[in-house]
Amino acid sequence: MLEYFRFFFDSGLLILILIVQLIIYPSFIFYEPNRLLVWHANYTKKIALIVLPLMLGQLCVALFQVYQNQNLDTVLYSAIVLFLWGITFIKFAPMHSQISERRVDKELLQKLVRLNWIRTLLWFLLFLLTLIKVVEINY
Repeated sequence: MLEYFRFFFDSGLLILILIVQLIIYPSFIFYEPNRLLVWHANYTKKIALIVLPLMLGQLCVALFQVYQNQNLDTVLYSAIVLFLWGITFIKFAPMHSQISERRVDKELLQKLVRLNWIRTLLWFLLFLLTLIKVVEINY
């Protein structure tokens, strides 16, 4: 049953990160600095309402599964989820703070897109691991 919650959170985060990576982050470079500041303040508040519940749900499922049963799947899954939390708050939150504080340039925006590929690939990997698990359970 827990695998279905995991599938829900992983699917949601994969779709979200693909939209962020392919549409939202690349669009930042087209904004004039003052307009980017206004848009970014609006964007971060609204996206947090979607991202935080999904990430918290994913974290809770990961920790509960690894507590319940330590195997390669649950340990690997939890390690990736914890890494994603770490990179999000250690690397990405400070970059977003720089944008909010008007300390933004083309290099920062390109770095945001470039580094976000790591999170995109990891959330894709989590989705695949979960999809395999759900298929195994059902067939």
